[in-house]
Amino acid sequence: MTPNTYSPKDSSAWKTFTMASFAVATTMMAGGIYFMEASFAAKGFYAMAAIMLVHTSITITKTLRDSEEASRFINRLEDAKTEKLLMDVSRSNEV
Repeated sequence: MTPNTYSPKDSSAWKTFTMASFAVATTMMAGGIYFMEASFAAKGFYAMAAIMLVHTSITITKTLRDSEEASRFINRLEDAKTEKLLMDVSRSNEV
């Protein structure tokens, strides 16, 4: 394995478990809201809140992961190489 390659560390069993857990939790939340003894407006409010909570959880997880990956030394090194290459191309276009 070269230092420039990145291999995922999660197994397929873990990915399957997390997707199944998400499906079960979503189903339980939807069932709870559907069978709740409340007005349609209250059910809609809880449904929107649940959807927004799931959305923001996914967004913050992705943001934190992207931030961690961007801070890795190898990625910063690649960014510096790319920037140098672009500057060299820009200089050659000016001549």
